[in-house]
Amino acid sequence: MKRRSKGRSRISCGVLALTALLGAASAGSAQLTGLENGEWHYLGGDAGHTRSAPQLTQINASNFSDLEVAWIWRGDNFGPGVEYTVRSTPIFVDGMLYTVVGQRRQVVGIDAATGETLWIFREPETMRYLRSPRTDFGKGVAYAEVDGRGVIYVTSPAYFLWALDAKTGRPLEDWGTPVPIESFSQTGVVDLIPDLVADWEPWLNRTTGPYDPDHGIPRQLGMVTSSSPPIVVNGVVVVLVGHEPSYDQTRIENVPGDIMGFDARTGEYLWKFHVIPRPGEFGHDTWENDAWMWSGDMSSWAPASADPELGLVYIVTNASTVQAYAGHRPGHNLFGGSVLALDVQTGERRWHFQIHHSDQWNYDIPTAPILMDLMVDRRPIPALIQNTKQGLIFVLNRETGEPIWPIEERPVMQTQVPGNYTAPTQPYPTRPEPLDRIVTDGITDEFVIDYTPELKERALEILSDFRVGGLYVPSLPYPHDNDYRNNVGCMGGLNIYHPPVADPTTGIMYASHNRGCSAPAFLVPTNGEDVERGLPQQSAEAWRGRERHTPTTGTTVAAYAPGGPRAPLPTIEGLPVYKPLYQALAAYDMNTGEKLWDIPIGETADRIRNHPLLEGVEINAGGTGFSIQMVSGDLLLQTTEDLRGNTEVNENGMPVLHARDKRTGEILASVELPRPGLYGMMTFMNDGKQYIVLQTGSAKRGQPGALVALALP
Repeated sequence: MKRRSKGRSRISCGVLALTALLGAASAGSAQLTGLENGEWHYLGGDAGHTRSAPQLTQINASNFSDLEVAWIWRGDNFGPGVEYTVRSTPIFVDGMLYTVVGQRRQVVGIDAATGETLWIFREPETMRYLRSPRTDFGKGVAYAEVDGRGVIYVTSPAYFLWALDAKTGRPLEDWGTPVPIESFSQTGVVDLIPDLVADWEPWLNRTTGPYDPDHGIPRQLGMVTSSSPPIVVNGVVVVLVGHEPSYDQTRIENVPGDIMGFDARTGEYLWKFHVIPRPGEFGHDTWENDAWMWSGDMSSWAPASADPELGLVYIVTNASTVQAYAGHRPGHNLFGGSVLALDVQTGERRWHFQIHHSDQWNYDIPTAPILMDLMVDRRPIPALIQNTKQGLIFVLNRETGEPIWPIEERPVMQTQVPGNYTAPTQPYPTRPEPLDRIVTDGITDEFVIDYTPELKERALEILSDFRVGGLYVPSLPYPHDNDYRNNVGCMGGLNIYHPPVADPTTGIMYASHNRGCSAPAFLVPTNGEDVERGLPQQSAEAWRGRERHTPTTGTTVAAYAPGGPRAPLPTIEGLPVYKPLYQALAAYDMNTGEKLWDIPIGETADRIRNHPLLEGVEINAGGTGFSIQMVSGDLLLQTTEDLRGNTEVNENGMPVLHARDKRTGEILASVELPRPGLYGMMTFMNDGKQYIVLQTGSAKRGQPGALVALALP
């Protein structure tokens, strides 16, 4: 496909200035659509998911410390556990914010100037909602203008697609297909299950009776849900799929997470892309043992991004069923662990890149692809940047899928579990360098804890009992007859809780990361028993006795699953055997692939700084709270969350939001927050005033999830 001249000029119009610090930085690069007139139309701001608004400069370094809380929108009236459910970054359109909240994923319209709730939409309860394994993972909504009317699109945990009037929250008239459930609106909704399973052989051959839309897919066949919102591109609503996490399973069957497209104006079904290729489709030969017939999952947990001008939507996928063992599904298993570029009008694959083959390490891709125009070796490149849990960064041409810098297939450790399959090689980018080089090098002498000679000696003694690698370290069978206790692998990337951001005006990407090395659980024979651990998250009262999570009949389980005695990597009186790095933030010039800086974030815990074995040693390994960031104007805004760690606080013991120099990472100014950040933030202009809205919440502080808006006095 030839890129239109308009697209070429969009990239090449930028005048590049070389600086000693930044390398090539595109001073005039345009940003993908979504941020016009100070709005924030996509979950990630623009269609390229950069989480960046460099054009908004009302808030700057000189006045940042004057920011005040404009309003707080609280989510604790929307059901229990809401501190865990504010994972949704709002969108902003025409004076209103839109988001989802609570386990029921209620959609809310909020006045952007006051924080007042203007409307609420709540899907009627169904059995399939009560069975959903991912009710608390709603990440947001999608928006489009249809025939002059703003429309909000949301996918529910029960796997219905709704179209709502943006001003009223009411289901759209003459849209979708009536659902035969008494409490449902007869318009504005599509039951996604019939289209998903219509050509799936296990569904066509089922013996479970007629389809019940209240119940959904019988558990004997599988279960689907949703996590990330749909995305609307060129009049097409692209719907993503979620499942019970593969690491909670021993059953090898499930429903494939096929990607579907619907007409944004009518709700009409348009197309479906098979994430597990059928006979005659590209990639079918990567599924040996006829696993394509019954294997499922391949969820798209992370949000999607899109290039409307190219007509492409970019989706990332996770693994197929049973992540700890792949003997039942040998082969590379396309399109698992992949970046997919689909034609938004037809659903046809334009290109793909598999980030890892035959996943069995829970390496599902956690973040949306970032789309940004770069200047590489004086050539304009429409780029796609994919961050990973591993800490590897893949950079591809988003039009063709070709790597911008070479990506090598390197040999990796092979499984010793009878009947298991591991790919002989895995892809490693040659540039940029990983977020943390321990993932490629393992715990080498550079990374062994060596703050004192005694510590290093004890660490090396412990490590001598293990076989140490970097990534793609497989589980061992139990028992095993090796002369070492277990394998050890390392990760150094990011997860869904702290997504990366990028600045299209400079070509810089920012990604937070932390280091972890561990010994995987052993695999033991399952003897055919279904020991699925992932129970629905609803309370016993919510189930009302209608269904129990009972063992399934007529299914097959993997030959091996995690179990047996553990052989973890010991610590040294609570200290890791490798140099700790609990949280850091790195900046890369993506025009050159060079890492510009990498700094610890947050304050290292007292148990480390004041450890008796570290007396007299200065150590800054960062704090345990995830770093959250966004680009606004010429600032990199950054805070930390404390859902799983400790947020960074000021002298008053209060969380802080920093304004950092986006070229050096230096803190220029800070402002106190009423509660810790959580997952993300966004910014917009409303009636000539710039607002910054943070997702916040802290179970440890007893603060339910909330949106906090900051503005100048």
